[in-house]
Amino acid sequence: MSDTLSAAQARRVALAAQGFTRRRPATAVAARHMHRAMERLGVLQIDSVNVFARSHYLPLFSRLGSYDPALLDRVFLARTTHYVEYLAHEATFVPVDDWALWRFRMDAFRSRWEADPESWMSRNARTLAWVKDELRGRGPLRPAQLRADAPRERGTWWDWDDVKLALEHLWRTGDVAISGRRGFERQYALEEQVIPDEARERVVPRDDAIRELVHRAARSTGVATESDLADYYRIRDRKAVRQAVDELVDSGDLQPVDVRGWERGGRPVPAWLHRDAVLPRQVDAVAILTPFDPVVWFRERALRAFALDYRIEIYVPAHKRRYGYYSLPVLVGDRIVARVDLKADRASSTLQVQSAWWEPQARPGDAEPIARELTLAATWQGLENVSVSGWGDAAEAVAAALRVARGGVQRHVHARESA
Repeated sequence: MSDTLSAAQARRVALAAQGFTRRRPATAVAARHMHRAMERLGVLQIDSVNVFARSHYLPLFSRLGSYDPALLDRVFLARTTHYVEYLAHEATFVPVDDWALWRFRMDAFRSRWEADPESWMSRNARTLAWVKDELRGRGPLRPAQLRADAPRERGTWWDWDDVKLALEHLWRTGDVAISGRRGFERQYALEEQVIPDEARERVVPRDDAIRELVHRAARSTGVATESDLADYYRIRDRKAVRQAVDELVDSGDLQPVDVRGWERGGRPVPAWLHRDAVLPRQVDAVAILTPFDPVVWFRERALRAFALDYRIEIYVPAHKRRYGYYSLPVLVGDRIVARVDLKADRASSTLQVQSAWWEPQARPGDAEPIARELTLAATWQGLENVSVSGWGDAAEAVAAALRVARGGVQRHVHARESA
């Protein structure tokens, strides 16, 4: 591959690395399809917001199409799963066999807290010991179960927040692992009760772990800057990231590349291409993306690679929101062309498009594939109808395209404009 890429070529490389050049399964999505997608993603970020669908369900819908959400629960949340939760980006699912790769991060949490006599861990050793003893004797427990059985003593030692904080601290240091969820509530267990011995006892030196994670980030991004590589697994030690990049260049895993348009202060931003990266002639994907999809989760990269200036507005007061509470970017081909604010209204069995906005890379005709993807999204969520509000410069075109789509595959889905 050339050592110079256009911005459009870089987008196609990035999307191919994320699995968007693979056809969606022609048959029912099975566990093997999810495992294959995870090989490309590396991580699946978890989020509790459930306006349309919780975030960790969306990346697989974006890549695989409609699937049974219960399948994801079985694949990722069962006690015998291939995956476990850890802070690999934010809270994410990661392969359980990779547990040792995160030991350097667990050790960093422990060292920082234990070295500070005023840290929560240092001041609450008794709480931590009790929680570990309970898990050791009783096996996996939900926080509510621990709360119900906590000793009733005076003072604040057995405050509910302390029990919850103990579990979270122990999870960060690797003493405790997440053994599953009930609904969305985590179930905690000691590390040895969840992580297989081979994965738990494996030793990976810090430099080796960071180099492996940078290598995986490069494979998952296709083409990336140093900032992109560091952000993928939230590695804050930039000196270690630079060292890993240099070693991966020396080994032939990474190739320096110039991307036209990737500039800062009028100068090209150094970038690298993974050895397995491919440059497809075109990308035919159409997908609704979660804010926590690796394609867009790093704002700097989203702006540089896709001309998407993106920030979710959950915490913005309603009257100050520009795009909506939980707007989702929409990919058509190799361009992010729109954003739609979706809500699943279960009572009326309606997917509400609360706003729809065009992005700078939109082209005439983009409304039709967006409409088809919205009808598919409604069906995936078991909703019979689609409504479109009048908010946003793309709303009218999307509503019109949805009316046309009524006669297609999803004939029970209709567009209804509202003021």
